[in-house]
Amino acid sequence: MNNLYWDLRTNAGTRKVSSWITVLLSAVILAACGGGAGTAAIPDNSATAVCDPGDAGTFDECGTVMVALTDADGDFLNYTVDVLSLRLETANGRVVETLPRRTRVNFSDYVDLTELVTVATIPPATYVSGTISLDYGDAEVFVEANGESTAAVVKNLRGETVTQTELKIELSNRDRLIVTRGRPAFLQLDFDLDASHTVDISAVPAEAVSEQFILAEVAPVDEKDIRVRGPLVSVASDEMAYTVAIRPFHDRDGEFGRVKVYVTDETEFEVDEAMFVGAAGLDALAAAGPGTPTVAQGTLTVDDRTFTANIVLAGTSVPGIDRDAVIGNVIKREGNFLTIRGATIVPSDRRVHFHDDVVVEVGDDTKVFKDGDRTSDLTIQAISIGQRVTIRGNQPTPTADALAPQILFDATQGSVRMHITRLSGVVNTVVPGETDITLHAIDRRRAQIFDFSGTGQTPDQDADPENYTVETGNLTLADFAAGKPIVARGFPTAFGWAPPDFTGRTVIDYTDVRSALGVGWGATGTAVPFNEITSEYLVLDNDNMDIGDRHYIKQGPVLIDLTMLDSDTRIVPRETDRLAFYIKSADSLRMYSNFADFANDLSASLLAANAARSMHAHGKYDAGANEFAAYKLGVHLLEP
Repeated sequence: MNNLYWDLRTNAGTRKVSSWITVLLSAVILAACGGGAGTAAIPDNSATAVCDPGDAGTFDECGTVMVALTDADGDFLNYTVDVLSLRLETANGRVVETLPRRTRVNFSDYVDLTELVTVATIPPATYVSGTISLDYGDAEVFVEANGESTAAVVKNLRGETVTQTELKIELSNRDRLIVTRGRPAFLQLDFDLDASHTVDISAVPAEAVSEQFILAEVAPVDEKDIRVRGPLVSVASDEMAYTVAIRPFHDRDGEFGRVKVYVTDETEFEVDEAMFVGAAGLDALAAAGPGTPTVAQGTLTVDDRTFTANIVLAGTSVPGIDRDAVIGNVIKREGNFLTIRGATIVPSDRRVHFHDDVVVEVGDDTKVFKDGDRTSDLTIQAISIGQRVTIRGNQPTPTADALAPQILFDATQGSVRMHITRLSGVVNTVVPGETDITLHAIDRRRAQIFDFSGTGQTPDQDADPENYTVETGNLTLADFAAGKPIVARGFPTAFGWAPPDFTGRTVIDYTDVRSALGVGWGATGTAVPFNEITSEYLVLDNDNMDIGDRHYIKQGPVLIDLTMLDSDTRIVPRETDRLAFYIKSADSLRMYSNFADFANDLSASLLAANAARSMHAHGKYDAGANEFAAYKLGVHLLEP
């Protein structure tokens, strides 16, 4: 498991995987309408009966809010729960619901992208808080233990199994959600699984102990691609756009609002398993007609709330439409049989579910597509070890048992779409156009679970995790990169054609790789977690006697033990872009976008005899200076 907090010590033959016990949900991007970041609040006098979303006579007086969901990098293979409701509240106590019905969400799907959940019509107002309700009664939660999937049960700090929970969304006084007529606001929920749970894999089933709360901001601190799903409503060829009725995740019913999707001359379309580009794709979409299922991935311009797609799937190209689908990574290939690990199965007539291993048979008639590749002459030989795929075909023997023996999936008359795959490792050597790395993980799964047999042109040339070659082309790495972490996104080389083993479309070396920092001070906390607290920086006390098992910086795949460093770690806010800081106590959550405000509150709280229980941060780490530049930072306090 690619875990930030490995407990590297052995105790009574058990090993414990620890994640932060702070944030569960972070509402990032409460982007206000009309006022840029929306830092200037308006009087709460607009949420009146003049707007009734259900009354056609007053509908035009209403505003809209776009709600999206994402997740921070974490350790869960699957984390599926039901979202019952998402309510927003004004300062004068008026509450509005933004979700028309419950929806089932696998939060672990959203590490690298964001999903648009709903476009809700609500009264114009300044919204200051909210509540999200989650139902764990039918949850599917799985973690990795020693390379294998294992079921986990979510418990609260009292040791009780979580069934239903309501989480409060608090907004900073500086940054409120301002909804006005004629222009949508934007709310993004960031479900930080890694920051919210302590996972004990020695228990049977494994236990994920969670303390849940929500952060809220008015602009994104971490931008990702956005995905929009739903049946087609109409096509506007003159605008290079089409409109969908939002149906998020893998919901088969209901409408969660409508959104217009813009395309460009470069937008790639796959409609009923045929390839198109730009306007030709819109024509194919129009020919398919209203009601055609669609999935689009692209970017949202925060200033004007317009969504532009770079890839659009429609009709039978959408997973789970007409045929079953399986989504995961290829860990082994024997002839035409692919073993998919950590698979999400999307049946055409049943509920989506997780299954650890699925064996897929492909054949000469299997169609092969590749994200960002407009050619249609790819064959199954292009599918190699590590590749992330969506495969459409038939599951002859349905099973809902995620840990049952391998099941067979028939795609001999189906199709495979190869997605951008993410790997991480440590640089061994760098030469122009190529780097040799020690491979640690592929899409956050340990390199050791992948069987690279057959990847090379000869057995001696099979991919070797200790010397895995990445073609970098014109992408440049920093000088003296050897021994430093690296993250690459791209595609494994076609099966049987290595070396190189992987072609990187983006390569991020240690100078830019994102890092995470986490520290825990035990159940009773510590009175002095920092040696210095100023308006410009914090200095962590790395030698604090209360430091527990969590005391690491994760820089890409590399774990850095804070207690082994020669000096105390300095934490500063990053110099550009949005920032998010918070202080959590038993009954309050105080949000800040200004570091000095955060530091002043933190200093005063510690002087008032509060104890620090844990801290987590996301940003970039400079090992030479032992300095962590954070764009997101939170401290959990225990009150006396």
